Amino acid sequence: MPRSVSRGPVPFAVRRPPKSSAGQATGGQLLPALRAHAVRLLARREYSRAELESRLIAKGASREQAGALLDELARVGYQSDARFALAFAAHNARRYSRRSITAELRMKGVSTDAIDSALTETPLDDAEALQALWQRRFGRIPADERDKARQVRFLQSRGFAVSAILALLRRTKA
Repeated sequence: MPRSVSRGPVPFAVRRPPKSSAGQATGGQLLPALRAHAVRLLARREYSRAELESRLIAKGASREQAGALLDELARVGYQSDARFALAFAAHNARRYSRRSITAELRMKGVSTDAIDSALTETPLDDAEALQALWQRRFGRIPADERDKARQVRFLQSRGFAVSAILALLRRTKA
């Protein structure tokens, strides 16, 4: 039976630097590092303000520091919830229903106004999206009740209404 081994103190290189009373790392290195991290994230893809704030807090920023940094990034045009909502809606338009996209944007902290404007600018037709998704994923009528239930569950998980799914399956049988 192995004995538990004490590893002793953590080496200095692994420890975080001590924080000053203002919440910044000594030497004033935290804010420029957080800004660089946020810009790197935004260079890859759009983020909602709430997503970016949680990532900055996980990196060691206080809520006030993250808020001030995000205000600056929004002012210079690097971060925009409206732009994020538009990109998210356009990306998911053929895979999810309008209801599902709206719920996901709400969970990501986007305002109702930004969601509404993104959904009006993005051509979202639930019936067309449902048909296209069903065709891509299945492309054939269900062989039996088990297969039908599987198709219905999948399409429901994408936010489509059961009545619309069943209507689609009835139309494809005919």
